[in-house]
Amino acid sequence: MRGAGRLWRASTAALERCGFENGVLVPSQFRRGYGLVPMVIEQTSRGERAYDIFSRLLKERIVCIHGPISDDTASLVVAQLLYLESEHPDKPIHLYINSPGGVVTAGLAIYDTMQYIRSPVSTLCVGQAASMGSLLLAAGAPGERRSLPNARVMIHQPSGGASGQASDIAIQAREILDMRARLSRLYVKHTGHTYEKIESSMERDHFMSPEEAKTFGLVDEVIERRPESLVADSLVLRR
Repeated sequence: MRGAGRLWRASTAALERCGFENGVLVPSQFRRGYGLVPMVIEQTSRGERAYDIFSRLLKERIVCIHGPISDDTASLVVAQLLYLESEHPDKPIHLYINSPGGVVTAGLAIYDTMQYIRSPVSTLCVGQAASMGSLLLAAGAPGERRSLPNARVMIHQPSGGASGQASDIAIQAREILDMRARLSRLYVKHTGHTYEKIESSMERDHFMSPEEAKTFGLVDEVIERRPESLVADSLVLRR
C-alpha cells in the first residue's frame, strides 16, 4: 500500500502539472511553449492509440526545433536524436528548424550530438534559422541541408554581458571571444569559406534569403515541395 500511495502521489503531481484545454489533457511544458498540442488518434490491433503530434512525427524520424534554443529544448532534441539512432542507426533523421537562436552552449549540445550519432541528419529551415539556428541548419549532412523559399537565415557573433569585479568581466570577455572563434571555425567547416570571410560576415547581424544562404554555403538546396526521396523514406517507415 505504501508503494501504491507513492504512485498515487506521483501521478497526482504529474496531473497537477497538466491542464485541460478543449477537453484535452496537455502537459504544462506544451501549454507554455506551443499552446494546445493537437493529438493524433490511430487505429491499432489493440484499439485506438493517441499521440501528441510531435510524438507522431518522431515515428517518422522527424525532430522539430521551434522557438528559442534553451537548455530544456536541447535536452529534448538530444534525447530524440539518440533514441532515433538507437532504433535505426543507418536511417536518416529529419530536423526541422524554426528558431531565432538562443543559448550557445545549448545549441552546441545539439550540434555535437548531430555529429556524434551515426544516423545522417538532414536539416530544413522553416520560417527562420537565426544565430545558433543557422549553425544547426548548416550542420546537416552534406547535400541534405535545405530551406523553404520564404524562410530567413541570419548569422552573427555571440553576445553576452558581465558584471562584478574587473577580473570577472575580463574572464567573461575572454570566454565570449573564445566562443566567437569556436563558432567561426564551425562555420568555416560547413561552408568552405575562409576564417576571415566568416569573421567579417558575423561582425553584425547578417540576414540572408534562402538563395543567399545557398550561395553562402549554409544550405545545399532551396525547395518548394518535399523531395521524392523523403516521400519514399516516409512510406518505408510506415510499413
